[in-house]
Amino acid sequence: MAENPLLTRHAEALDLFTERVHAIRPDQWDDPTPCTEWTVRDLVNHLAVEQMWVPPLVREGASVGHQGDALEGDLLGDDPVATWDVVATAARDAFREPGALDRMVDLSYGESPATHYCAQMTADAAVHAWDLARAIGADERIPKPLVDFSVREVAPYAADLEESGLFAAPVEPPAGADAQARLLALLGREP
Repeated sequence: MAENPLLTRHAEALDLFTERVHAIRPDQWDDPTPCTEWTVRDLVNHLAVEQMWVPPLVREGASVGHQGDALEGDLLGDDPVATWDVVATAARDAFREPGALDRMVDLSYGESPATHYCAQMTADAAVHAWDLARAIGADERIPKPLVDFSVREVAPYAADLEESGLFAAPVEPPAGADAQARLLALLGREP
């Protein structure tokens, strides 16, 4: 049976972010990131908490409201790399369960198909992998299939992202910018 393309991209995005998490030196956790309000630890925590949401939402049909504040704050613990590895695997496994992508999930903005949720999580992990790479001085390249996927995912609602307060306003990409630079500019990043 052929691999689901969405699950392939999702796995690639998690692998890319995981590679960056494993490259963080002990002295870099408090360093700034392109996400101006976040340190490296804050950024990894953000992505880790997002992964923690996946099993209850996808497997159990829980709602964001039902979880209350259980998944708020810094949840990385004393070994943030190990925590990331555990939650990334759990999220990957939840989306890969038979029928998982056929479900609806109850997100903060209402019900959404699990495929849309997985696509959003994929694009978010890919772009935040760039943020983390920039912060720690690692390879900033996002594989082309992930860039192309993320552009298709984000472009239809990019204007709304700034209004959410979670993203900076889009910036003008440099002349002759490649697809990755255009994606980053669309999400308010200076490539």
